[in-house]
Amino acid sequence: MDFSFSEEQNLLRNTVERFVQENYEFEKRRKIVAADNGWNRDTWTQIAELGLLAAPFSEEQGGLGGGPIDTMLVMEEFGKGLVVDPYLPTVVQAGGFLRRGTAAQIEEHIPGIIGGENVWAFAYAEPQSRYNLADVTTTAKKDGDGFVINGSKAVVLAGPWADKLIVTARTAGGQRDANGITVFIVDKGATGVSTRDYPTVDGSRASEITFENVKVGADAVIGDVDNGLPLVELISDESIAALSAEACGCMKMLVDDTVEYCKTRKQFGVPIGKFQVLQHRLVDMQIECRRAAAIAARAVEALPGHWRERGRLASAAKVTISETARFVGQNAVQLHGAMGMTRELDVGRYFRRLTVIEGQLGTAAQHRARFARLAA
Repeated sequence: MDFSFSEEQNLLRNTVERFVQENYEFEKRRKIVAADNGWNRDTWTQIAELGLLAAPFSEEQGGLGGGPIDTMLVMEEFGKGLVVDPYLPTVVQAGGFLRRGTAAQIEEHIPGIIGGENVWAFAYAEPQSRYNLADVTTTAKKDGDGFVINGSKAVVLAGPWADKLIVTARTAGGQRDANGITVFIVDKGATGVSTRDYPTVDGSRASEITFENVKVGADAVIGDVDNGLPLVELISDESIAALSAEACGCMKMLVDDTVEYCKTRKQFGVPIGKFQVLQHRLVDMQIECRRAAAIAARAVEALPGHWRERGRLASAAKVTISETARFVGQNAVQLHGAMGMTRELDVGRYFRRLTVIEGQLGTAAQHRARFARLAA
């Protein structure tokens, strides 16, 4: 990523890099993904012990006082190692909501995230929503001092591992109205919460979650009742910036692996990397990676700024990352030949992860439309 890093940030990067190298080499990663739940809680505990879960939280909240750049460093190194642990949904998304919650919510929930005791998932997408964050049919009806939630959420990443959920629900207005959305904390073990868990193509896990007369108290509301959409959009933009950094890490490894392969794979008695046409393709892959890293860095820089500029650059980053991920991934697979798609090579694994990232948090087409709206 294109930043000038402080000594502390360089130390953070080195710490994450060493941890990933020691814990996510090919065979270890394959065993984790092949496990029944696709995840190793002991490794998550080690991540917590290193302080990585505390990085973005303020010192007053028990964290290390880092910011968006610290999060991006962690996500980029996780991308290089194809780390499946739920850092994005727990720390970036749920942590992002809770950092802006009440003092009681911060005191009750953030220590559990920092210590690695609790895993969270963000349940916002619905089958019909197509990444329209305002398209919410899940309802939360007033019930005394609290609310009763009914509805369903789709593709809740890390849902099978989660202890707690951040849920968007409609408390007023029509299906696609910007006003009338409220954000809730819901215990996944609460009466009326049911899940259908399944593996994803990149080796992670997700859930379809149904809420049937799930009761929550007034203290479960994060932010303002009926006005939760601006906060949801902020967390979404922060998530896109983090996801872009992860994609940059994935693509760097794909390019490095492909360059190395072209040096050793021989055709007609010479390494295929000697062929000029393939050299051009490798250079194009490296240029695209640099382009993606530059726009990802701009998206990170814009996070503390005005909502319109923040959203515009987040969408620009998502479009660029989606296009670049497809270009780099497809070329890496093609240059490796048929074995590039097998599960015996990391190339195929990186390609599958990038394919998921391409559609995660909105497609390129959806973010082009959003960019146009915000730029008008």
